[in-house]
Amino acid sequence: MSSSVYTPKLPRWWWLHHAGYRRYMVRELSCIPIGVFAVMLIVGCWRLEQGPESWQAFRAALATPLALVWQLIALAFAVYHSITWFALAPRTMPLRIGARRLPASWIAGAHYLAWAVLSLLVLRIVGG
Repeated sequence: MSSSVYTPKLPRWWWLHHAGYRRYMVRELSCIPIGVFAVMLIVGCWRLEQGPESWQAFRAALATPLALVWQLIALAFAVYHSITWFALAPRTMPLRIGARRLPASWIAGAHYLAWAVLSLLVLRIVGG
């Protein structure tokens, strides 16, 4: 009797054959541009600490066409990541009030509402 376990061979791009797997992989890969953007923010804080000239040079670098395109790509991935997470939220944290379960649409809606309110607050603070 053999104790080996059969492991089927999967092609390298197996996840391209199913829409659900593609969405999952895009969501997981979204961490790369979001992570690079986070590093850019850290560098911005460091440049701000170095003084006004360093900060202005950093701001000028962020205003180049390539940097603007990168920021839009990171924003698109962040929005996609947020939307997919909000869709999963009711399954990952089901809420009960007594014996009654809160509808999934309420949980996801609360996330979208918090996102909208926080976005408006940030825009108001940044916009002056």
